[in-house]
Amino acid sequence: MDPTTRPAVVMDNGTGYTKMGFAGNVEPCFILPTVVALNDSFLNQSRTSKANWLAQHSAGVMADLDFFIGEEAFAKYRSSSIYNLRYPIEHGQVDNWDAMERYWQQCIFNYLRCDPEDHYFLLTESPLTAPESREYTGEIMFETFNVPGLYIAVNSVLALAAGYTTSKCEMTGVVVDVGDGASHVVPVADGYVIGSSIKSIPIAGKDVTLFIQQLMRERGENVPPEDSFDVARRVKEMHCYTCSDIVKEYNKHDKEPAKYIKQWRGIKPKTGAPYSCDIGYERFLGPENIVLSGGSTMFKDFGKRLQRDLKKIVDARALAFEAKLDAGVKSQPVEVNVVSHPIQRFAVWFGGSVLASTPEFFSACHTKAEYEEYGASICRSNPVFKGMY
Repeated sequence: MDPTTRPAVVMDNGTGYTKMGFAGNVEPCFILPTVVALNDSFLNQSRTSKANWLAQHSAGVMADLDFFIGEEAFAKYRSSSIYNLRYPIEHGQVDNWDAMERYWQQCIFNYLRCDPEDHYFLLTESPLTAPESREYTGEIMFETFNVPGLYIAVNSVLALAAGYTTSKCEMTGVVVDVGDGASHVVPVADGYVIGSSIKSIPIAGKDVTLFIQQLMRERGENVPPEDSFDVARRVKEMHCYTCSDIVKEYNKHDKEPAKYIKQWRGIKPKTGAPYSCDIGYERFLGPENIVLSGGSTMFKDFGKRLQRDLKKIVDARALAFEAKLDAGVKSQPVEVNVVSHPIQRFAVWFGGSVLASTPEFFSACHTKAEYEEYGASICRSNPVFKGMY
């Protein structure tokens, strides 16, 4: 069957989580932590052993089969000491291509349960990704998985497409993308990223998690060391929020601790014994000073806080500009509109789902035939969907 008659696979690989599913759907089929648990004992055995080639080959095959991703990876790591965790993506960039290939393998065959030769693929990348990284992605997709077509989209552009609910998608705006590994402020004009104006800092959701972990450790909370990072991550996702005044929040927690201090209950991975701990000031201290796409913008009132702070900056600049003009001349007020919506946690994936459902998508993709003729360099650039504007 012609692959263009089937929905494309849309896969948004982030530092913290991967969202994957099929074009045309409103939500991704799966949202998994971007982590791989590998059993290195087979490979270590083959490296140190003086056995014959067949034994070493068998060890390599077993290592290829014995790996897990997502929550399964965390479970294997906590329950057994023979597994090591690998994070394929660091600060928005693929750092371990071998682990990334294994991760894609599990995503395609074990979760989406599809034949990659029967579907076009839309993958995402950070706005500051190097062209060589796109080439590596193209090589893996075309050589290992034999996909018929591939499109690599900048995640900020897809998030912008997801932010509009009208039939006409304007594709022009500023995207504040705070994920798990990096924070980007990306200006987009007619679907094109203005690269020279991108602002990026390597501080994002994972740093919030580490900060919460540190706060709980310093307060002496009874959290097992091997489980502390995962507990901090879940506390961040379930209980943290953005406040407008830190002093007021401290007073509220001190006056009514029963109302604001939460309880976390868990089970120690090694002994199976239950434990509990308090969740206090880290509820609002965690996201403080972390300056809408991405899971780390889902803190309560994040959009209101961002809009308020931006409005102050814009108004101050307007007053400064008026002071330079002739007396009696006033500048027009500038409205600050922060677009927030319930799907912003997977806005990038949803934007990819929308764009991959358009007729222009398949003509914009790089095909297997083009790859075989010109090589991986075709993946260095991807055309913008002109039909959307």
